[in-house]
Amino acid sequence: MATITMLEPSPITKNENRGPADLINLTTETVNAASEGLDTKSALEIARIISHEDAKVAAAVKKALPEIAVVIDTVARALRDGGRLIYVGAGSSGRIAALDASECPPTYSTQPAQVQYIMAGGPKALASASDVNEDSPEIGQRDIARRRPTRKDIVIGVSASGRTPYVVGAVEYARARGAKTAAVTCNYNTALAEVSDTTIVAEVGPEVISGSTRMKSASAQKMILNMITTGAMTRLGYVYDNLMVNVHMKNSKLVERGIRVLMKVCNIDRETAIRTIKAAGKSIPIAVVMLKANVDKMEAVRRLSKSDGNVRLAIEDSRLEL
Repeated sequence: MATITMLEPSPITKNENRGPADLINLTTETVNAASEGLDTKSALEIARIISHEDAKVAAAVKKALPEIAVVIDTVARALRDGGRLIYVGAGSSGRIAALDASECPPTYSTQPAQVQYIMAGGPKALASASDVNEDSPEIGQRDIARRRPTRKDIVIGVSASGRTPYVVGAVEYARARGAKTAAVTCNYNTALAEVSDTTIVAEVGPEVISGSTRMKSASAQKMILNMITTGAMTRLGYVYDNLMVNVHMKNSKLVERGIRVLMKVCNIDRETAIRTIKAAGKSIPIAVVMLKANVDKMEAVRRLSKSDGNVRLAIEDSRLEL
């Protein structure tokens, strides 16, 4: 087994990211005046308060769109060049990262290795809390070191507080190995931002239940991660128009979706779509290029290979060469 060399403790990791006292200064940990006396409210009043606070999430995410766009392009370049997107998180943030990573293969036919997640406590922490591990930057470094990050990769730390030692340690290690790094957080001026090339901040404010960042903070993080992977896959050409042309047809629902996508894109009837999908080896991108460019399967495969899987470029390239 290869030896894993850890970073020397930095000023950040030595004091565990400024210590528990730093929580006092985080907006995600402060008391929300709008939900005071929550335990005395009726069910409808509680729902109204939560709904009112949730309505602030989209506006907070909107302010971070320029930074989100930077990360979208960085992820697209990494995947195009054979690198990986690796999320790192703990607790609710780690579960959201795992969800986003796990949904890329069925949605865009990515390989499992292309979009990964690392979570404090490992996969078992998805179903049961393993909060103690998130206090260790050394464990974060160890876990990311096992993935051997390189300059081709981008590592994104997801942490509502922006101070989770496990996440900071992992991102710091990846950056030292040449990987691009980014942070998704809900507080400004954090330890995670200090070790990241790009920081996305969605300042959603205090939670309805003080410090319960599985609420507004988690909603903001899910929106942002959805934007990152959807944007990157679209930039890579795995989306045609606004349709899921790279869908991986592994169950009846996805098979039906693939048929409907081909019917819509190529303006054909159901029978023609099914026949073409079979001829294309059950690949929607190949079927689209075959019909749109009026070529056989072999030529469609060649053009998709030449365009790195970008469906639109494969079609336009064929038109230019006719």
